[in-house]
Amino acid sequence: MTIDVNAAFDSGNIELVGIDGDRVDLNIRRDAHSDFYQWFHFRVSGIKGRTLTFRLMNAGGAAYAFGWPGYRPRLSTDRAQWAMVGASEYRDGVLSFTHRFDGDVAWFAYFAPYSMERHHDLIARMAAMPGVSHRTLGHSLDRQAIDCLDVGTGPKQVWIYARQHPGESMAEWFMEGALEKITTPGDATAALLREKATLHLVPNMNPDGSRRGHLRTNAAGVNLNREWHAPTPDRSPEVLCVRNAMDATGVDWAMDVHGDEAIPANFLAGFEGIPSWTDTLGERFYAYQQRLADNTPLFQTALGYDKTPPGRANLSMSTNQLAERFGAVSMTLEMPFKDHDPLPDAVHGWSPDRSKALAHACLDTLAELI
Repeated sequence: MTIDVNAAFDSGNIELVGIDGDRVDLNIRRDAHSDFYQWFHFRVSGIKGRTLTFRLMNAGGAAYAFGWPGYRPRLSTDRAQWAMVGASEYRDGVLSFTHRFDGDVAWFAYFAPYSMERHHDLIARMAAMPGVSHRTLGHSLDRQAIDCLDVGTGPKQVWIYARQHPGESMAEWFMEGALEKITTPGDATAALLREKATLHLVPNMNPDGSRRGHLRTNAAGVNLNREWHAPTPDRSPEVLCVRNAMDATGVDWAMDVHGDEAIPANFLAGFEGIPSWTDTLGERFYAYQQRLADNTPLFQTALGYDKTPPGRANLSMSTNQLAERFGAVSMTLEMPFKDHDPLPDAVHGWSPDRSKALAHACLDTLAELI
């Protein structure tokens, strides 16, 4: 049978360069109106009984090419379970991996995808849960809804939002886990949080980039996490509508959920360097970070980003903007495209299930400290 490579579907991204025997050469497509690229998601068929080598020829020009060493692509034959390929190699700007196929069709992706169809299923399921209300905060440039689910009646205003960078699909798996946790009947932690706080959860801030198969930007090629100081309707309506909603409620505690290409561990980044930094506010962030590490082996504090020097914070980024704007305990959660090396999984690497488990631990820890 003829090998067919296809990415014409929700979050698909690949360009076929050529097929030579058992070698398939590919390029990752750039985000529209942008030079960012690294997310890929494609289907290959006509492969039963064959051993094929795939080469991502332009991997060396990707946004975070330094993240390729030690990385292994994800593979699925049913689009439900995703495992890492057996091995991959990054050399001379090319990422290559080989697999023998027992079936007719398979899918490859940078990380287990979270489709817009699954997003809508999540919204429908959670909006029907007791005590949950749904709001459309606004619309993206492609006129997709920016969904928000509100839970709880307490005075503390908690915002958890994800997938400003659409290729970081683990972020929406995290949000699915958080929503399932906070709506679980009989869960004492969830009940305490709903009593002490009102939680506002935005599962996907960049639906356009998600559907288009972008790594980092929206339909206009804009990195949403550099728009929080001055979002506009024509460049970043996604940020504008979320920030306006935050202005209406205030923000006491916030988590921006992301994925990191290079660091093989889960970690938090704080708001050091904002003009209004105080040690008292900072200690509340550090206390949460340490308690989370104490509560779960899925989190650690040894690896992460360098702290920003005093007065040097980038206020266009949401974590810094919210800490400065509201005096919030604000943070960015980063999960790996590789694995959480302190507790590795040799088959799946970092995965949807473990993203959801980390969300449960994050809410348990918040309940302890709120």
